Amino acid sequence: MKSTLKFPEVISLVLLALLGFTSCSENKKEKAIIALNEEVKATKVLKKNELSQNFKDYWYAGKAEITSYKLEQARYGEMREGTAVLVYVTEPFLKDKQVKADGNNPDNIPVLKLNSTKNYLTGIYPYSIMNSSFYPVYDNQHALKITFSSQEWCGQVYTQLNNRAKFEVASHSYFESEADQELQLNKTVLENEIWNKIRINPENLPQGDFKMIPSLEFSRLTHKELKSYDVKASLTPKGDLRTYEVTYPELNRTLKINFSSEFPNTVESWSDSFTSGYGPNAKTLTSTGTKIKTLNTPYWRQNGNKDLYLRDSLGI
Repeated sequence: MKSTLKFPEVISLVLLALLGFTSCSENKKEKAIIALNEEVKATKVLKKNELSQNFKDYWYAGKAEITSYKLEQARYGEMREGTAVLVYVTEPFLKDKQVKADGNNPDNIPVLKLNSTKNYLTGIYPYSIMNSSFYPVYDNQHALKITFSSQEWCGQVYTQLNNRAKFEVASHSYFESEADQELQLNKTVLENEIWNKIRINPENLPQGDFKMIPSLEFSRLTHKELKSYDVKASLTPKGDLRTYEVTYPELNRTLKINFSSEFPNTVESWSDSFTSGYGPNAKTLTSTGTKIKTLNTPYWRQNGNKDLYLRDSLGI
């Protein structure tokens, strides 16, 4: 049966219980205090930053924002041509199950979801990549969930990160050395969530020296350990654009995201410089995405053959 106790009452009961541990060992007391601290963190009420009217009018109009990009992707030490698409849309999110909610509920967390796709060829066979990030519109905590998948003729890989007491990661791969893995990471800035923060509140982008977990796509496709790395980040104006730049010294990598200075802060282009290829083919190359077209439309209702012309509108 669900408890009706309020959080302060729970705290009082736990503290009384701790004080009564006169016959318990110090080790048990320490474990109890640690457990209490985790409970406090888990139930902490997060401040909800107020949403502007512009934000509400744009993101709650019953449409998604779909933007296509010309893609130049570094893979196996060579540049590949392809297309990329960023799909932003708001939706209700279940805190515990960490999936999209089927109905309205006061416990739902409103998120700005980003589904990003990349499609390109490596010789005879194709790559199809998708990243999803679910980030609270109130910009008051880390992304609630991030997923990544890649399909190509050698096989497929999938990684999912859930934001709970820690970041819980489950990863699956067809490579023996990676195979099925589960791990926990301490919470810090996620590269995947940066793309959401830009659209919600670019003024709150982290800057300076700090720790960041690279995108799930980068970590998997370069076979780098998924962990936090030291980064240096900056936000600079460039005419009508602003550039958010992140450098990973240990990974010899620099990511730049160029977005419009004015709301709704659309992503206009990006560049990602890193070491591509292995052995003698390894070299520093720069992947880029350059905007083609943006549509604001309820794409989930446009699934008939009569709607195929919309892909021409996106230039894909």
